Amino acid sequence: MYVRRLELVDFRSYERVGVDLEPGPNVLTGPNGVGKTNLVEALGYLATLDSHRVATDAPLVRMGATSAVLRCAVVHDGRELLIELEIVPGRANRARLGRSPARRARDVLGALRLVLFAPEDLELVRGDPAERRRYLDDLLVLRQPRYAGVRADYDRVVKQRNALLRTAYLARKTGGSRGGDLSTLAVWDTHLARHGAELLAGRLELVAALAPHVAKAYDAVAAGKGAAGITYRPSVELTEPTTDRAVLAEALTAALAESRSAEIERGTTLVGPHRDELSLTLGPLPAKGYASHGESWSYALALRLAGYDLLRADGIEPVLVLDDVFAELDAGRRERLAELVGGAGQLLVTCAVDDDVPVALRGARYAVGEGTVRRVD
Repeated sequence: MYVRRLELVDFRSYERVGVDLEPGPNVLTGPNGVGKTNLVEALGYLATLDSHRVATDAPLVRMGATSAVLRCAVVHDGRELLIELEIVPGRANRARLGRSPARRARDVLGALRLVLFAPEDLELVRGDPAERRRYLDDLLVLRQPRYAGVRADYDRVVKQRNALLRTAYLARKTGGSRGGDLSTLAVWDTHLARHGAELLAGRLELVAALAPHVAKAYDAVAAGKGAAGITYRPSVELTEPTTDRAVLAEALTAALAESRSAEIERGTTLVGPHRDELSLTLGPLPAKGYASHGESWSYALALRLAGYDLLRADGIEPVLVLDDVFAELDAGRRERLAELVGGAGQLLVTCAVDDDVPVALRGARYAVGEGTVRRVD
């Protein structure tokens, strides 16, 4: 799979731009702040319907415009497919596949498989559990796009359940001991257990498949200096490891019943995949709080490379994007990374200085300026 062409209209700093890309390495060079990351962010959005830089869509639309349009021609198994997205802040995105309207924007998921590493990924190691849950869910959707629906259903249930608990909490605070109406809470418990079990099982299966790839990738990037390990820690107690959906649903149902009084007291859902953690370790110690800056950077990179390797092992050849990576690495790590990614079907690298990119990865080259992208070789 590779991206043959990318076109942007009113996206970030670009009023209108188009760039033809090649299989193999593509290096986009330009000073900081001219829009290199905006280009790869657009590709990431087309692949995941999400930005790795911001939580809302409003910053993605160029100042003064009301919407942004992203178009991408993807070649897979010799066939070309056009993906189009229109981003309108505050409204549902509109999507087209092969020039035919999609019923829902998420129907485009899977048309472009892409793994993106960016400086923000340091938060995978140093940030809150939500960053690591998002990493797992994004990779889960890349492997099996149907999980986008599972994820959306689960998020909807948690939102509705939280609203009910919050209403009851406020009623208790203002109206005495009677509280609010919780007659429908059992219904939402059933929905949460069902959708939560599906999401939890998917994550557990993913982590089991991903773990050896993380260990291998970290070992390669860090030249054997430390052993990386990942473990999924659910918020429900499981008597034994399992991915049986029925067993997980029963465990969630029991945990919800046990935490009922605490949830009413606090006005929020305390059990479920949205409270789980992906534990990262280096040797016997947790990576968060103990890993150095260099180790954290290598670990974050290893997580992305592991996802890339897992997709390839599944028979999926994703596009690999390294955004401003090489400037942060010493010469040894640069060369080791170049060896790891040199065989990618398509690799996009952004950098401010050409010399930061190892010679082995200098394929098609592009100069990025203010609102422009120009092929230079």
